[in-house]
Amino acid sequence: MNIGMVCYPTYGGSGVVATELGLGLAKKDHQIHFITYRKPPRLSAFNTNVYFHEVSTMEYPLFEYTPYETALASKIVDAVLYEKIDLLHVHYAIPHAAVAYMAKQILKTKGINLPIITTLHGTDITLTGTDASFKPVVEFSINNSDGVTAVSHQLREETYSNFNISKDIEVIHNFIDFDRFRKTDKDHFKKAVAPNHEKILVHTSNFRKVKRVDDVIHIFERVHKAIPSKLMLIGDGPERKPLEDLCRELNICDDVRFLGKQDAIEELLAIADVFLLPSANESFGLAALEAMACEVPVISSNAGGIPEINIDGNTGYMCEVGDIDTMAEKTIQLLQDEHLLSQFRKNALAQAKRFHIDVILPHYEQFYQKILNENK
Repeated sequence: MNIGMVCYPTYGGSGVVATELGLGLAKKDHQIHFITYRKPPRLSAFNTNVYFHEVSTMEYPLFEYTPYETALASKIVDAVLYEKIDLLHVHYAIPHAAVAYMAKQILKTKGINLPIITTLHGTDITLTGTDASFKPVVEFSINNSDGVTAVSHQLREETYSNFNISKDIEVIHNFIDFDRFRKTDKDHFKKAVAPNHEKILVHTSNFRKVKRVDDVIHIFERVHKAIPSKLMLIGDGPERKPLEDLCRELNICDDVRFLGKQDAIEELLAIADVFLLPSANESFGLAALEAMACEVPVISSNAGGIPEINIDGNTGYMCEVGDIDTMAEKTIQLLQDEHLLSQFRKNALAQAKRFHIDVILPHYEQFYQKILNENK
């Protein structure tokens, strides 16, 4: 198949999933055309089946805000006409589903019927999508997509609850590429981070309020009092400065590392003992799944789609959102019992393998083919 892939070129979940999906499909000899304003971070190595179409916008004094949606629609039309794209897969409803609908209508005037699949990832439904300034367009765009998928059962149900949706929504979970995310020997790195054999806790996110990274720090502060430990915070975002201030207030700065955005997250996960994810909401929890693939147990909230990944008392523990005392208690319990920690590591890996890219990818291929057949 010749597939157009529209996504945000960011470190966030939707951009990562779209990129990894495209790369996985390319390995199976599909032609993948990424259409976005910047090359996605994980689209680094050359691949003969992967193409990048950069969306550029013009600067003009009349425009207070650059009309990216119009430029994106034009680029989609151009790519379809000249690259003979069979199907367009857009990730994150805002604004990509609406833009795809516009491009589809333009192409119809040229005698081309372009099937469109929209994948819902989370905040496009649970946060931004429900805002009055977006909701009618999001609802219309979903209902006028040829196929719709969601990354978890919880997100599908939330979509039906928040919007008047007439389309069937197929659940296709996010996935892990085990060629990349697996436990490797990084003892030299671990000694640099924890020279006195301290336990290592890790969190990665976009540092927004919904991620409750301040809870991560409060959990660590309690763990740190009971067990010699270090905390690695991966990512960046609007909450970083208050979080740095909080570390100073709690006097734990020497044992907390703000690592910023990282491309080789798997190397950091390889030395971790526990992954913390106390989010107020997660449509899926890809960061937790990546940790589990690297044999790291997860201490998480029970919000959103996390229960579809993390098995309480088996791959880690789940607690109520905001219950930092219990999260800290469970973390300490796990870190103090080497046998239990070892068993949870094995369980985490076994659970992650259920989401192996080789298991999930055929679901996408089958769904693509179904939508193509329906639009012949």
